[in-house]
Amino acid sequence: MDAPVLDVKGLKTYFLTDDGEVPAVDDIDFHVKRGEVLGIVGESGCGKSVTSLSVMGLVPSPPGKIVGGEILYKGEDLTKANDKRMRQIRGNDIAMIFQEPMTSLNPVYKIGNQLIEAIRLHNPWSKKQAWERAVDIMTQVGLPRAEELMDSYPHQLSGGMRQRVMIAMAMVCNPEVLIADEPTTALDVTIQAQILDLMKRLNTETQTSIIMITHDLGVVSEMCERIIVMYAGKVVEEANVETIFKDPKHPYTVGLIQSVPDMRSKKQRLYSIPGTVPKPGSIKQGCQFAPRCEHAFDRCFAETPTLEKTDNGSRVRCWLHHS
Repeated sequence: MDAPVLDVKGLKTYFLTDDGEVPAVDDIDFHVKRGEVLGIVGESGCGKSVTSLSVMGLVPSPPGKIVGGEILYKGEDLTKANDKRMRQIRGNDIAMIFQEPMTSLNPVYKIGNQLIEAIRLHNPWSKKQAWERAVDIMTQVGLPRAEELMDSYPHQLSGGMRQRVMIAMAMVCNPEVLIADEPTTALDVTIQAQILDLMKRLNTETQTSIIMITHDLGVVSEMCERIIVMYAGKVVEEANVETIFKDPKHPYTVGLIQSVPDMRSKKQRLYSIPGTVPKPGSIKQGCQFAPRCEHAFDRCFAETPTLEKTDNGSRVRCWLHHS
């Protein structure tokens, strides 16, 4: 059994607000092995992005703070790493593709300069070597006229091209783990498919582990081997892709899958889960999903369920499936 490249145990990330400490990520566990593609899904506000920022050591402090748990990268606990060590790891060992490339790329620097800076930060290379590597990685991610684009500014590129530049920047130092936070959200369907194909190819060729954060279950079914479903800062279900789609256990996962449009169905209206995601920290006891769950009973409002293994091999946080 391969040891996980990244192993997150009991992670708690809280934000200090006027109402006190608010748990954005509350005691979550997951791991990713070498070459594996792991999906993290859930509605907006469930803690997916805060989880990724916690792993990268980029939670804004104040007001955010990791208050508990471990983030083990090859056995090293990143929650105890100092700023210098995190700068060595970030981009070199663990890289991230952010949701909106226009906010991640510096608008006043040329694309080439930004890539060369990322390369030379982690490698003792000359400017010429870094330039050649940058052109090579831009060609690999399918950007035409790579040498010309090195001289362009971010605003001169289309959304799809900027996203490819972000992927190139993330992949340029051959990281072990790539975190992709909604990498296809703002792109049209054709470009989305190209970006996903590109990430799949990079994963196959370089054995990079990918954590794909999304609310799009179509992307998950296409890309991932294993999925964790998050709700209100907690993992509510974890299973392989086939199990999640064929035999979902948690009522929230069932609701997410039912709300996906199906071309074979003649339904007039799409299913939607009633209510909204609760404000973090507003539900002090019981299951976070209970107020929206049609199967909830007294115990759901009184006690918080733990993540337990079920008969189909998945792990689920729900009293309906506890013996």
